[in-house]
Amino acid sequence: MRDKVEAVLAEIRPMLQRDGGDVELVEITEDNVVNVRLRGACGSCPGAMMTLKGGIERAMKERIPEVRSVENVG
Repeated sequence: MRDKVEAVLAEIRPMLQRDGGDVELVEITEDNVVNVRLRGACGSCPGAMMTLKGGIERAMKERIPEVRSVENVG
């Protein structure tokens, strides 16, 4: 599953980098929660939660249905 998650993040990463941010995979828990770290501009952006839930989590769940959620662990 880690390879699938990394592949989705690789698709999303260029959009984040255009805005001065990035995302890093921290871990995937046993109950399929993907923990990421938003970096750069994404780490402090007021819209970070919208990016996380509306962008990253939505894309993850569409491509990998077993993912329960995506959380920012800072």
